[in-house]
Amino acid sequence: MTTKKIEVVIPPREPHFVGDGFRVHNFIPSAYRLDMQRMSPFIMLDYNSKFYFPPTDTPRGVGVHPHRGFETVTIAYKGKVAHHDSSGGGGIIGEGDVQWMTAASGVLHKEYHEENFSKQGGDFQMVQLWVNLPAKDKMSKPKYQAIENKNINRFILENKGGEIEVIAGEHKGINGAASTFTPVNMLNAKLNKGAKTDFSFPENHNSALLVIEGSIRVNEVEQVPTDHFVLFENDGESFTIEALENTVFLVLSGEPIQEPIAAQGPFVMNTKAEIIQAINDFNMGKFGFLED
Repeated sequence: MTTKKIEVVIPPREPHFVGDGFRVHNFIPSAYRLDMQRMSPFIMLDYNSKFYFPPTDTPRGVGVHPHRGFETVTIAYKGKVAHHDSSGGGGIIGEGDVQWMTAASGVLHKEYHEENFSKQGGDFQMVQLWVNLPAKDKMSKPKYQAIENKNINRFILENKGGEIEVIAGEHKGINGAASTFTPVNMLNAKLNKGAKTDFSFPENHNSALLVIEGSIRVNEVEQVPTDHFVLFENDGESFTIEALENTVFLVLSGEPIQEPIAAQGPFVMNTKAEIIQAINDFNMGKFGFLED
């Protein structure tokens, strides 16, 4: 099995706020050459690195807004988020939990810091991804997968080396908790200092990882610190990771969707005409209703 080499290690960009509750570093689609095609089917990645929010009686977050044509995935590392959408999905995303919302034909949704977390304040750390849908599924019915941490299958490393949570896809015979429309691997790895492990994905899959905590060494050569993003070349299948300290990192790999992308704001379709249709449908109230 040949080695999947690193194309580039990307440091975090200057953070910006999404609403008033998410202080994020954007890696996809704007860092390096990471346009929406380069990491397809992952077309957006915002990372809220660990950030302290002081107590407040008014929960911070993002108000009602639409989506069409893709899925949003929120992974909670620190803090809690409350979510509601116009298709009836919703709930609390606690630490370690994952929210997988399929917007597809269109939903309105809002995300806020959970009420008790807001009142107490504390460290907040999240990843939000947009996962594209193929043309045949873009107008399918919206759905919502609330994935609690206790329901995520794990691969346990030998000698108390840590564990790898399989959110989606498959890893060493362990199947992911989420259902996906195209081949997607999403793994949350928690390694103890000194532990070593390997990952393997098809050569043509777009693959990357984000270091959430600690630092790692990739392929016995490249040291990668906290909050950095590793993009792999599409030239091999496997890569190795060594934890230089207790570490957490998110591994992403997926089969690219070889279709045109037309994107405008919260809509990701295949043609400009479909974007115009999405805007018209939203303005006509076809995405349902959700109180702000």
